[in-house]
Amino acid sequence: MTKTYRMKTKLIFGLLFLLTVLDVQAQENANTRQARKMFDEVYEKVFGAQGASLHYKVNVANIYKTEGTIWYKGKKSKYASSSSKSWNDGVTAYVVKEDKKRVEIYRGDDPKQSRFGDDFKFEPENYTYHIASDPRGYLITLRVKKGKKGMKEIRALLDKKTRDPLQLRIKVAFIWANVDISDFKAGGITDATFTFPRSQYKDYEFIDKRKD
Repeated sequence: MTKTYRMKTKLIFGLLFLLTVLDVQAQENANTRQARKMFDEVYEKVFGAQGASLHYKVNVANIYKTEGTIWYKGKKSKYASSSSKSWNDGVTAYVVKEDKKRVEIYRGDDPKQSRFGDDFKFEPENYTYHIASDPRGYLITLRVKKGKKGMKEIRALLDKKTRDPLQLRIKVAFIWANVDISDFKAGGITDATFTFPRSQYKDYEFIDKRKD
């Protein structure tokens, strides 16, 4: 085998390897774009201006369990569970503690009034995206980028036909939280949904926490 032949052989194998790597990268980039596009669509479906509602069941490592119904419309939100309720019109949030007959008042953007708080704060640009087929639909996996803050990993399961959310698995630190979603509805949510019905709670104690 001559030196020239060996060089040509190495060059051919090198080119084949490079083409393989580029093909894999192209597939990964296409997958990432598809995953991000589909995730953005369902994110807009849930949190967009048209509004949405859903029933949720949360299970955090079999230690904490809760369920209820939640409504979204842009920056507005409302939730209702057996122990508490909240109305947030985007400016002011009222959180009702049923067991204490107390209403706490927060700023609308204060994470303390959120049903799940800072632990589940989400910034879409802080994650990588990947999509795969699942027997139940499409599974989109998000992983937080190195050096970025946020939930470590999010796995969003979507219905294959409607692409509505069915389930979320969220990793915070070393703990997984499972959120099963049902009765999802997009659209038809009026602004009146997020208005606090003060007259229903006139006998409750009101505590203003907007200055805390």
